[in-house]
Amino acid sequence: MKTRLKLIAAFKIWIVIYPSILLFHYLFGQSISALPTYQKSLILTLTLVPWVIFVGVPLVDFIASIFIKDKTN
Repeated sequence: MKTRLKLIAAFKIWIVIYPSILLFHYLFGQSISALPTYQKSLILTLTLVPWVIFVGVPLVDFIASIFIKDKTN
């Protein structure tokens, strides 16, 4: 994979993961605050990795394809 494509993929993931982590902490931060760090990390990753892979990044790809298609016409 070329460097440019890797940078684009990293940016897409960041676009999804940053707001997802913020929202997760806003919604569940107080309820899981008493748990040890390793358990909080486990819950966070079990929730957010599938979200990013199966919903978030495909949604960003879809939205990007709409804007790219509009600009080419």
